[in-house]
Amino acid sequence: MSQKPYFHTGINYWPANKAMYWWRDFEAREVEEDFKKLADYNFRMVRIFLTWEDFQPSPDKISQQALDYLQKTVDVAFACGLHLMPTFFCGHMSGINWMPTWMLVPGIARQRFPVYSDGQIHWCRTRNCYTDLEVIAAQSLQIQKICGSLKGHPAIFSYDLGNEASNWVIPPQRSDARKWLATMTSQIKDCSGGVYITLGMHAEDLEEDRRLWPQDAACYCDFLSMHGYPFYLSWVEDPMDPSLVPFLGIVTAWLGQKPVLFQEFGLPTRSILPPSLPADYESTCLCPLWTEVEAAIYYDKVLQCLGKEGMIGAMAWCYADYAPSLWGKLPLNNIFHERHFGIFRHDGSAKPAAEVFLYYQNPCIRDKPGTTQVRFSWLYGKDRDKFYQHPKNNLSRLYQRYKEWLKGGI
Repeated sequence: MSQKPYFHTGINYWPANKAMYWWRDFEAREVEEDFKKLADYNFRMVRIFLTWEDFQPSPDKISQQALDYLQKTVDVAFACGLHLMPTFFCGHMSGINWMPTWMLVPGIARQRFPVYSDGQIHWCRTRNCYTDLEVIAAQSLQIQKICGSLKGHPAIFSYDLGNEASNWVIPPQRSDARKWLATMTSQIKDCSGGVYITLGMHAEDLEEDRRLWPQDAACYCDFLSMHGYPFYLSWVEDPMDPSLVPFLGIVTAWLGQKPVLFQEFGLPTRSILPPSLPADYESTCLCPLWTEVEAAIYYDKVLQCLGKEGMIGAMAWCYADYAPSLWGKLPLNNIFHERHFGIFRHDGSAKPAAEVFLYYQNPCIRDKPGTTQVRFSWLYGKDRDKFYQHPKNNLSRLYQRYKEWLKGGI
């Protein structure tokens, strides 16, 4: 399958036996085994997540132990021929907001997502990283320490400023977001020696005006990133529609006028390994589960579409199904489908989807993303600056136009 020379395949990584508890239970050998497997299956770019509580236990302190573990991870990646995308200020992950205690606002507030901090669930607000000066200083410190310690390391491809951050905090004004972006990206460039920067946005950032637009991120990031899952979106009829992912990427590129990496996409699959699951298990999941073969077909179709539509790359969600030993821990104890998104099974064996990625050869990962001009007839006459006046309606209508365009109706 021919691909554009800048199309890169990658994967999002948590260890199968650690999930979001990785940094507090780190094992270098586990990372070595996983990264060697990823290299064997042609995943050259790996996105990792720096859980905020583990890396910054207080505003003025960065954990030296976490830094040492990160250094080992980066060294292992280099030895395996992989390139990493560390994600700062994590943040939102798999239905929970993971936060250091010092980020919590006292009091009870019913939020969409619970906050996990210091081993407990809290229903509270968190401090606003866009306007709280102490939090901004803490973020700057984290960037300085991490980027400084890894400066010049050949395994670092880019830094990500956050994972779906609008799920835990929204800037009061667009101007606050732009000011924050300017501060954070300047810090990263200065401390890293000019490493690429992106921001992990998701479909809800297009469905709603969360006051940080792709247009804003594009002013400061080297490329944009988008996440999308058709089965989470109410305006998508087919939960396996492979055209939804490239559509979101195109809209993001059109709004921001910057190249786009599709940073997350995938499907949860039915487990074929023990333990056996109750007959009503799937009915308790928040989305369907598919067969491994169905998932492989979906991955293949989406990868072909993303390459054709000019994305600079695609990253699977995620590395492996989580081990049953983790199913009693948050968030896997009550968000069942999150257990099953892996490209690999929890015993380390490959699902059919892993074979799909072997067809997508990667050139030098250091190829510069370049520029993107989105030119599609179904977008002609549309005003990017008016998109967020009615974002969800606009997104849904554009999706239908895109589907018509694919059929040759436009």
